[in-house]
Amino acid sequence: MADDADNNSEDEFRDMMREFLSGDGEIDPAKLAAAAGLPNDPAMIQQLLSQLQNALGKSGEGINWDIALEQAKNLASQSSVVSLPAERSKLEQALHVASLWLNEVTDVSELTVEPKLLSRSEWVTITMPIWTQLAEPVANSIANSLTDVLKQNAPEEMNEMLTGASKVMRDIGGTLFAMQLGQVVGQLSSEVVSGGDIGIPLLDEQQAALIPQSVFAFGNGLDIPDEEVHLYLAVRELAHARLFRHARWLRLQLLTSITAYAHDIHIDSDAIAELASGFDPNNPEELRDAMTNGSLIPPKSEEQREALERLETVLALVEGWVDVVTAAATTRLPARGAIAETVRRRRASGGPAESAFATLVGLELRPRRLREAAAMWQHVSDELGAEQRDALWSHPDLMPTAADIDDPAALVARLRDGGSTPDDIDQAIDALLNDESGDRPHEGDNS
Repeated sequence: MADDADNNSEDEFRDMMREFLSGDGEIDPAKLAAAAGLPNDPAMIQQLLSQLQNALGKSGEGINWDIALEQAKNLASQSSVVSLPAERSKLEQALHVASLWLNEVTDVSELTVEPKLLSRSEWVTITMPIWTQLAEPVANSIANSLTDVLKQNAPEEMNEMLTGASKVMRDIGGTLFAMQLGQVVGQLSSEVVSGGDIGIPLLDEQQAALIPQSVFAFGNGLDIPDEEVHLYLAVRELAHARLFRHARWLRLQLLTSITAYAHDIHIDSDAIAELASGFDPNNPEELRDAMTNGSLIPPKSEEQREALERLETVLALVEGWVDVVTAAATTRLPARGAIAETVRRRRASGGPAESAFATLVGLELRPRRLREAAAMWQHVSDELGAEQRDALWSHPDLMPTAADIDDPAALVARLRDGGSTPDDIDQAIDALLNDESGDRPHEGDNS
C-alpha cells in the first residue's frame, strides 16, 4: 500500500512539473534558463524545457550525462572551423620536429601512438568521460540537497507529494547540472589548444593532441612567426603526454585524488534553504550566481585543505617539469621566451581549467607553486643533469615533495648521497609496469 501511495505521489508530482514546464505557467522559461546558467537563446531554452520534460519520464537511476555531451558538442560545433589540409600538415610537421627536439633533452621515452589533430567537437567527445567522473559527486550532492530542502520547506499539504517524488527531483536537478556541465565544457573547447592544456590528463595515456583551430588562434596578436608558436605548443604537448606515459601511476594518482576530493564535498542545505526562501523568479541571476560561485559549498575541512595542498603540489610538479623541459627543447626558437611568458600569463589569469573546476566541483586547479616547482626542476637539471632529474618520475616514492620545492639544494644533496634511489625490488616492479623493453618502438616501426 505504501508503494502505491508513493507511486501516486510521484505521478501527481510529475503531472504538476509537466504543467510547469509546458511554458504556459507563471515562470518565464527564459528566466529558468538564466537560473541554470544557460544563455538567453530560444533554441537553448527549448532544449532545456525538452530535457527537463524527458527527465520526468525517466525510469532509470543516475544522471543522464549524454545531455552534457550533446550540449557541449552543440556549443563546440557553433564555433568550429574545419582546418585545411595545409594547416594540418604544418602541425603534423611541427609535432615531428618537436619529438626530435625532446629526444635531445630528456630520456623520457617517445609515445607509441601518433598524436592526434582534433576538432573542438572531437575534443569534447574524448574528454567528456573524465569531466563527468569528476563532476558526478557534486551533482549528486546538489540534487539530494535540493530534494531535502524542498521537503523541509514545502507547505504541509505538499509533503506527501514530495515524499513520493524525491527521485523525480533528483532527476530534474541532475538534468540541470548536466546541462551546466555541457555548457562549461563546450565553452572550454574554444579555449584549449591541446590535450594537456588543462594540466590533468583528460586523454588516454600515451595520447597527445592539438586542436588546430585553437593553435592557430593562439598566436593572434603576438607578432611572432606562426611556425615558432606551433613548435613551442607541440613541444609542450608532447612533453606532457610523454611524462604521463613514462610515469603510468601518475594519471591514476591525480584522477583518484581529484575524485576523492570531490566525493568529500557536500552542499550546504542551510544555504540552499536561505536562497530558496528569498528567491525572486524575476531575478534568476541570484540563483545562477549561487550555483557557480561556490557559495553553496561550505568552507573546506582540514582534511580537504591537506588533500588540496597535496594535489596542488603534484600539479605544480607536472607543469613545472613540462616548463623546464620545453624551455630546454626550444632553444632554437628566438621567440621562445615571449611565447613562454604568454603561456604563463594565460595560466596565471586562471586558464581554461580554473573556472570549469571551480564551477563544477568547487576545486581550483591553478598550480600556485608552479614557478617554485619549475625552479626546483631547473636546479636539479643544472646540478645533476636531465637523466637524474627525470629519474624522479620513475616511482611514486621518488617524486619530490612540497619540502623539496621549498629547498631544492637539500633535494640535490640527498640525491647525491643516493638517499632516494629505489631498491632492486622497486626497480624490478617499475620495469614490469612500464614494460620499457617492449614498449619502446623499434627503428622504422611506424606503429
